[in-house]
Amino acid sequence: MSSRNSDKNEQGQGDVFLDDSDIIHEVTMDDDDLPDAEDSESGSDRENSDEDDSMHIFTGHNGEVYAVACSPTDPALVATGSGDDRGFLWKIGQGDWASELLGHKDSVSSLAFSTDGQLLASGGFDGLVQIWDASSGNLKCQLDGPVQGIEWVRWHPRGHLVLAGSEDSSVWMWNADKVANLNVFSGHSASVTCGNFTPDGKTICTGSDDATLRVWNPRSGEIVHVVRGHPYHTEGLTCLALSSDSSLAITGSKDNSVHIVNITSGKVCFFVSPNSLMLFFLLFFNSFGVLAMRFSLV
Repeated sequence: MSSRNSDKNEQGQGDVFLDDSDIIHEVTMDDDDLPDAEDSESGSDRENSDEDDSMHIFTGHNGEVYAVACSPTDPALVATGSGDDRGFLWKIGQGDWASELLGHKDSVSSLAFSTDGQLLASGGFDGLVQIWDASSGNLKCQLDGPVQGIEWVRWHPRGHLVLAGSEDSSVWMWNADKVANLNVFSGHSASVTCGNFTPDGKTICTGSDDATLRVWNPRSGEIVHVVRGHPYHTEGLTCLALSSDSSLAITGSKDNSVHIVNITSGKVCFFVSPNSLMLFFLLFFNSFGVLAMRFSLV
């Protein structure tokens, strides 16, 4: 029951064009508030950075490591993917590796364990998503469809439905148990760089290099909201996090800003615009309602 959405999905009530009246609160950081890169490398900090206090070092890859995932059910089980076109399953403190994951024809760019810990999804720059048995490392199936590389993979919170975003501007959803494509979400005009199911499993949010956040109905494939234009991001999105009550989407962008969007209304309710920073990673601490942000000086 695969379906592609036409442009008409973008022309109705789903489009959200924002103005200044939609903003609840804005925080702007001055240069004086930002950390000094030179100070962070001086004295004892520089000495401490040379100390290796790691618990385990995995050396199986012979290329750059692009993806890491930890099992939600086994604290010691870790998966890694690399530019050497391979993935590995290994256990912290237990030798070198448990399973070598072979099959991708290009770099393994993304990894994700299913919520029950039974399956591992790997996405590659070859445009393929492969599903592995997390306990044995055996390949269960291969999911194809995207014509360019996979940017990310995510699992439904209560089932073996896998979601993937591609460089070809599409988002795909499959049933991994039945090896069946369920839907194709079309509408972005550039690489889909981030996305996920909401924790209640009822909605999909995706962000793209086209500087939009899109909210989708996973059953019908229809666009619920398109968030774009002032005062939203002016450049491509790089990361996305969702609140535990499925009400908020937090996005970071190449334009150095963070925006929080109400998923139901599609309106921006808060944003932060640090100067001279690019945001790479977002993490929402659901239990406490705290947003952690990692920045990189440019």
